[in-house]
Amino acid sequence: MNSVRNFIRFSNRNIYRKGFHDLRTCWYGNHYSTDETSKLNIDYADIPIERIRNFSIIAHVDHGKSTLADRVLETTGAIKPSSGNAQVLDKLQVERERGITVKAQSASLLYNYNGSDYLLNLIDTPGHVDFSNEVSRSLSACQGVILLVDANDGVQAQTVANFYLAFGNDLIIIPVLNKIDLKNADPDRVAKQLETLFDIDPKEVLKISAKLGTGIHEVLEAVIKRLPPPHVERDSSFKALLFDSWYDRYRGVQSLVYVQNGQINVGDNVTYYHTNKNYEVKMLSILKPEEVFVKKLVAGQIGVICCNMRSSKEAHIGDTVHKTGTPVEPLKGFKPVKPMVFAGIYPVDQSQHVNLRSAIEKLALNDSAVSISIDTSPALGQGWRLGFLGLLHLEVFTQRLQQEYDAETILTAPSVTYKVKLKETKQTLKAGNSEMYITNPIHFPDHLTVEEYYEPMVLGTIITPDRYLGAVLTLCLEKRGVQRNASNIDNERVMMQFDLPLSEIVIDFHDSLKTISSGYASFDYEPTGFVSTYLVKMEVYLNGVAVDELSSIIHGSRIDTIGRRTVLKLKEIIPRQLVQIAIQAKVNGKVIARETLKAYRKDVAAKLYGGDITRRMKLLAQQAAGKKKMKMVANISLPRETFIDVLKK
Repeated sequence: MNSVRNFIRFSNRNIYRKGFHDLRTCWYGNHYSTDETSKLNIDYADIPIERIRNFSIIAHVDHGKSTLADRVLETTGAIKPSSGNAQVLDKLQVERERGITVKAQSASLLYNYNGSDYLLNLIDTPGHVDFSNEVSRSLSACQGVILLVDANDGVQAQTVANFYLAFGNDLIIIPVLNKIDLKNADPDRVAKQLETLFDIDPKEVLKISAKLGTGIHEVLEAVIKRLPPPHVERDSSFKALLFDSWYDRYRGVQSLVYVQNGQINVGDNVTYYHTNKNYEVKMLSILKPEEVFVKKLVAGQIGVICCNMRSSKEAHIGDTVHKTGTPVEPLKGFKPVKPMVFAGIYPVDQSQHVNLRSAIEKLALNDSAVSISIDTSPALGQGWRLGFLGLLHLEVFTQRLQQEYDAETILTAPSVTYKVKLKETKQTLKAGNSEMYITNPIHFPDHLTVEEYYEPMVLGTIITPDRYLGAVLTLCLEKRGVQRNASNIDNERVMMQFDLPLSEIVIDFHDSLKTISSGYASFDYEPTGFVSTYLVKMEVYLNGVAVDELSSIIHGSRIDTIGRRTVLKLKEIIPRQLVQIAIQAKVNGKVIARETLKAYRKDVAAKLYGGDITRRMKLLAQQAAGKKKMKMVANISLPRETFIDVLKK
């Protein structure tokens, strides 16, 4: 027995000694040995700049970006061909559940063409308009894009937006038609659409089937032939663009960078230009798509820097990273995006406030488009007012909070930002600013102090079959839209542009458009600024007492409709009390809608089995007097659940 115990102890000691050198690699899930890692490092770092291509895949939702990315990974040998390869780069649970790409993902691939190894840095981007920020950041590290279009559905609204986004960045565009294997696919018709809208020669359009793997080699060859190598210098000082980051519970903040100049090695000290803080590089890695640790990154590569950055506030998207003591001219960076939709987020229980704050900060690092400000509600307690690029962006963010951080939240109804110009008074002249931005109805100023109201507008692009044209026009006019132009894409489809108020499209416009067009119409929008309008603050009163949490900002033309709908909804949601409740909606002190919630009734005359009628009348009169007295002194007590139901509506 002792000999067996000694053998086990000796074996464990040898295993420990042998594995300690690679403990870091094994801990983070990398299955490559040190020799394999060194080989990969040599292969990638020694590839000349002329054989590097950086590109993205851009397309409308459901046009096959993730499927094409899967086939490219298989063709280049990054993953083994398997029927189980689906959405390999869509690593988030919310992406797989919804079938959409939310977060841009990169992969460094080796492809042998004419006997030479080429390094292809692929970035798979989202397709929905709410995540256009991810697309614009990804394009900063690219020299070209693959514009993917469904050969069955044709050009959609987001296809147009992505084309002009890439065109505005002076990127080479490779047009590719996908799903040519479908029965109703018409590649020639869609190629004609590309020529009509974007002046693309149909002879340059590639035709593939990402599902079957048809034409993938032609796409990769087009990337090598048509796209230029990155404009970088390996002999100059190290300079890299930080274009994405995320938080790892073990390693802290991870920085995904595009190396513009020079090279960086493990052990070097780097400085982040924006914060001017210094760090020692602990690890370097590339994504292929699994993480592979390397000893250095050189100009032209896309890689991950790990430097034990513990605070998510120290990583700014668009920042420039350089070696400590070697200052460089900062890179251009990114234009900060402005949130379009705001909503309040509160913990279900205030005891979870600290955990929810930590989760929001970490997730916001992974999503720089989210703005955060502290907010307080008398009904819901302490929380935050978060800004998003759209309603889907908001839904995905809250879903990720629950799935990735197990954080249960209460989400209030979304609203938009309004601008108010105040009248010139002593207070405004003293403050030196007569304009204010309103994201919360509670902060809406009195109408007597306001000179002019402004609401945010967007330019909406709608592409629809002409048979749904009348219904789409009616919907846009109902949403206070003004048509700017219209043009025919082909004999069956029309592209229209409308000036629309953001507040009218942020909630249910997209769903309504899909309903009236049987799912064939597509919608995309971009902000165009503020325009003068007529806004009012609608307040809700319960028995003459204002409830600030239920107030809202609405357009003057919707006063009667929204006021009536609000009081009816409150009548259904508010629980009955012992006294009668008058539910009123007021605008500028005038009641615009009212409903009455009856009190609980008690038959005080139930014990009477006859006798004079005056006895019954006396009891009823006493009850009426008691209710009148109670109504004068009673406070309407609304449960927390009622506020949650109302605010969610």
